[in-house]
Amino acid sequence: MTDSPHLRLARPEDAESIAAIWYEGWRDAHLGNVPDELIAVRPQDSFGVRAAERIDDTVVAIIADQVAGFVMTLDDEVDQVYLSRHHRGTGIAASLLDAAEQRIRADGHSRAWLAVVPGNTRARAFYTRNGWVDEGLFSHQAPGPDGPVSVPAHRYVKEIAFSPKS
Repeated sequence: MTDSPHLRLARPEDAESIAAIWYEGWRDAHLGNVPDELIAVRPQDSFGVRAAERIDDTVVAIIADQVAGFVMTLDDEVDQVYLSRHHRGTGIAASLLDAAEQRIRADGHSRAWLAVVPGNTRARAFYTRNGWVDEGLFSHQAPGPDGPVSVPAHRYVKEIAFSPKS
């Protein structure tokens, strides 16, 4: 059984742990599921650079004084959600997803979205269980060092706030 996580905003000293979890989880979810061009622009050191750059967009889950997972948001997008292997399937991801939805709502958005590659069936099932709706395939423009890389993905959306009806 996993202790309950403490969620908090990420700090610069968390970047190394975030990068390690992100690299491991990204490879588990994406190898064999994304174009080779994207894999080529995601070497291990790129995750450390990106984690440090995205600290202000990140919420971490802390268990026993260690980063167990994280979520990143960007405007109305849940951009990244990853857990260490040891903490997958424990319910922490749902807590992180809820935190992301709260951040997006607090930024004034009533709808959130995220992208999931078709072969990542575990993530797709998780989002569906948590109230997200698959709007279908689209070409996600994943950031790369020389410009975006086109990646086939499913666009999931969720209404996160009530909006007045006209």
